[in-house]
Amino acid sequence: MIDRKITLALILALVVESAGVFAWAGSTGERLKEVELRVAQHAEAAERLARVEVKLELAVAQLARIERKLESL
Repeated sequence: MIDRKITLALILALVVESAGVFAWAGSTGERLKEVELRVAQHAEAAERLARVEVKLELAVAQLARIERKLESL
């Protein structure tokens, strides 16, 4: 009789522990998906920022050329 109670309690404890592990793994997976999405969004922003920087450098060079032409007049 004692062995049966211990076995039943052990099986119940294993089921509860397993359910907790599966719930934790599921929530961890969701958080990982959210982080991956945020990283992807930041990568797009970084690419856009790099393009803006290049355009600003070109604009600065063009303004310098304009200034040189105006000074030579």
